Amino acid sequence: MKRQRRSLFLCVATLVSLPGCSALSTHAVTDTADLPKQMLSRQVLVTLPETLKHEWQSIGAELAKQHGIQASGEFPLPSIGVDCLVYKVPEQQKLEQVIQQLRADARVVLAQENQVFEGIQSGESDPFAAISYGPQLIHADAAHRIATGKGIRVAVVDTGAEKDHPDLKGRLLQTANFVDGGDRTFTRDRHGTAVAGVIGARANDGIGIYGIAPDAEVSVLKACWYPDQADAKAKCSSWSLEKALDAAINSGARIINLSLAGPHDELLSKLLETAHTHGINIVAAALENQERPGFPADLPLAIPVISTGPDGQPAQPGWLSRYPGVVAAPGVEILTTVPREGYDFVSGSSLAAAHVSGIIALLLELKPELSPKQVKELLHRNGNRESAVPPHALDACAILQALRNGGGC
Repeated sequence: MKRQRRSLFLCVATLVSLPGCSALSTHAVTDTADLPKQMLSRQVLVTLPETLKHEWQSIGAELAKQHGIQASGEFPLPSIGVDCLVYKVPEQQKLEQVIQQLRADARVVLAQENQVFEGIQSGESDPFAAISYGPQLIHADAAHRIATGKGIRVAVVDTGAEKDHPDLKGRLLQTANFVDGGDRTFTRDRHGTAVAGVIGARANDGIGIYGIAPDAEVSVLKACWYPDQADAKAKCSSWSLEKALDAAINSGARIINLSLAGPHDELLSKLLETAHTHGINIVAAALENQERPGFPADLPLAIPVISTGPDGQPAQPGWLSRYPGVVAAPGVEILTTVPREGYDFVSGSSLAAAHVSGIIALLLELKPELSPKQVKELLHRNGNRESAVPPHALDACAILQALRNGGGC
C-alpha cells in the first residue's frame, strides 16, 4: 500500500527535558490491522444539513456510488445540526480531487480530509525533582478560600484518564470513549490523566496532589488513542474530535480544555464557534517553538496558553506579539497524576492550559453569568498587568479579588 502523508495535531505536552520533541511535524503514516477506523488514511468527512434529514441515507448511498468511494462510518453532530458521513477514497483516485467534487454538490455543507492528530510524550523525568509549584505560583491555594470550582463542568477532550487513580476516583463526573476499539479503562492514557489531575485532583484527602479546581465537575472525553508500541505517541483524528466536541457542547460544560495543536480544521472550527456561542470557554494549548501558535489556539474565540517555569517566566515564542490575548500559567515540571496510580513530572503548554481551565472554573463558580468574552478579558488584564510582554503567570487569587471588588483570599 502506498504510504500517505498526513497532517498531524499535537497533544502539547512532553515529559521533562526531551530535546527535539517540541517541533510540529508531518510524516508518513501507514494503516495497520489494529488501527482504529477513525485513524485510517484516505478518509473524507462529508456533512449534510438537517433540512435533508429524511434523505440522509439515500444521499449517502448516492454520493458513494457517484464518486466511487466506500462508506466507512456515519455520525450526527446535533450541536451544529448536521449529519457527518465518512468515506474511504480508493488509492487510484486523487484525494483532493474527490474532496473538491464533493464540495461542489449542492446537498453537501462541507467536505474535508479526516486529519490525524499526534501527541508528543515519551521518556522519564527526575523522580526527585522539586514538588509541584503550580498551585502556589498562581495562588490557587489561597483562592480556594473563596471558590473551588463547585458546580462548574470542565470537558477535557484528550486521551482518556485513569478513572481509578486515587486522586481522581469519584472526581470524574463523566468518561466517554470516541475511539473505535479504544481502551475503556483508560489505564494507558497518560496525557489525559495528567491534564485531569491538574484541573480537578481531589483536595484534602491526605494523598498526592490537589487540582486547581478540586470541586469542579470534570468530564473526560477520549478522542485520542495510543498505539500498542510502548514508545508511541497519542493520536486522534478530526472524526474522533468532532464527536467528542459535540458531546462536550451537549453536556452542559462551561469550559472545554484542548491540549492539541495542528493545522486548521474547518469542521472543528464550526463546532468550536457553536460552543463559544453557547457560552463555553475554549482553552487551547499553544505551540511554543513554531512560527504560529497552531490550531485551535490561533482562533480569535480561543484562550491561547503558554507555559511558565517555577520562576514565573513564560515561554517567548516568536509569534507572541502578533497574537493578543495570550495568557501564561505553570507548565514546566508539573507534578501530576499518571496512570497506574502514579505521579510524575510533566512539562508543556498542555499543563499550562489545564491550570487556566481550573482558574476559569473558580471564576465561574463565583460569577456564573460571565460570558467567554468577559472571562478572556479578566484573564488578559491580570496576565498583562504592568503591560507585560510576554505575559505574567496568572494570579487566581487576584482575579477573584477583582470580581469581588477587593477583599483578600
